[in-house]
Amino acid sequence: MTSALFSPLTIRSLTLRNRLWVSPLCQYSVTAADGVPTDWHLVHLGSFAVGGAGLVMAEATAVNPEGRISPHDTGIWNDAQAQAWSRVVDFVHSQGAAAGIQLAHAGRKASVFPEWGAMANGASGHGTVPIEQGGWQTVSASPIAFDGYAEPVALDAAGIQDVVVAFADSARRSVAAGFDLVEIHAAHGYLLHQFLSPLSNTRDDEWGGSLENRARLLLDIVRAVRAVVDVPILVRFSATDWVDDDWLESHGLADSGVQGWNEHDTAVVAAWARDAGADLFDISTGGLVRARIEVGPGYQVPFAETVRREGDVPVNAVGLITEAAQAEAIVATGQADAVMMGREFMRDPHAALRFARELGVEVDRAPAGTPPQYLRAYR
Repeated sequence: MTSALFSPLTIRSLTLRNRLWVSPLCQYSVTAADGVPTDWHLVHLGSFAVGGAGLVMAEATAVNPEGRISPHDTGIWNDAQAQAWSRVVDFVHSQGAAAGIQLAHAGRKASVFPEWGAMANGASGHGTVPIEQGGWQTVSASPIAFDGYAEPVALDAAGIQDVVVAFADSARRSVAAGFDLVEIHAAHGYLLHQFLSPLSNTRDDEWGGSLENRARLLLDIVRAVRAVVDVPILVRFSATDWVDDDWLESHGLADSGVQGWNEHDTAVVAAWARDAGADLFDISTGGLVRARIEVGPGYQVPFAETVRREGDVPVNAVGLITEAAQAEAIVATGQADAVMMGREFMRDPHAALRFARELGVEVDRAPAGTPPQYLRAYR
């Protein structure tokens, strides 16, 4: 059978063996709190490469210590971290998959307790980690706290420039570690999303107000990263903040004229980012504020399709994509150029091989990409 999902995709000089990719999956598993990936990351990410994924994307990896979501996040702000990542990358490559890394700064959503378990120093809780327990002062576009978290400090011009430099330096280290592409995280309510959305950016300077100003930091980062690397650059967007009239009214914004970030703004900024040097756009949603989200199979795919059509840019789709026929249809019908899965790969690291078998891709022999050690499972 000919499969759109299992056809190769070339981005710049990189050709990926298929269009079924692993989403960045935060693990909060650096117990030493030094940002250095461990054996957990090797096995966790390596299993997806063994399982046939075309692209294995490493989790949100901080570009500086203050950018970590939790003290136990991975980082790539120093060479020791890059060297540790190279071991993971080498194994992913040995299995025929491409390796990507998501470069991130959590902004006002940084310095929080890990999603599960206590920290290595014994501290536990929810929300912001107090400074005396290993946390730090967070930063954002404006001094507006995420609900339940500590209030951030607004970045000044020098701080903004430091963030641009940190992304570029981390991208350079990523390529030196062997990663085939980098993704700039501008979604899920983290720092770059905080600059993009008028709900979290109330600045009146050159980084606030108009869409052009709110997109300035992201575009400066894309240009800075493109200046130091030749590999493909992805950008992850949240295509909507999921705020409705009830949310705006409950937050005193009903008559303010302020609306949340939406898929049409995303399409415009994605086109600008393409012109600045980005290559493909990873379309998710939400995360900026606590909002009601109606979820269901493929619930975020229409947002990816809109950004692809209105922005005239290549995209991948995410969001409760769990079945082979569903993923195949998304690519075959042109809703997206590729599909990323997270939870389904965690449930089954060999989901790509399973999907290939279900779709009849080389089913008489074995799904494309099957490791020779596993061929007996298909005979």
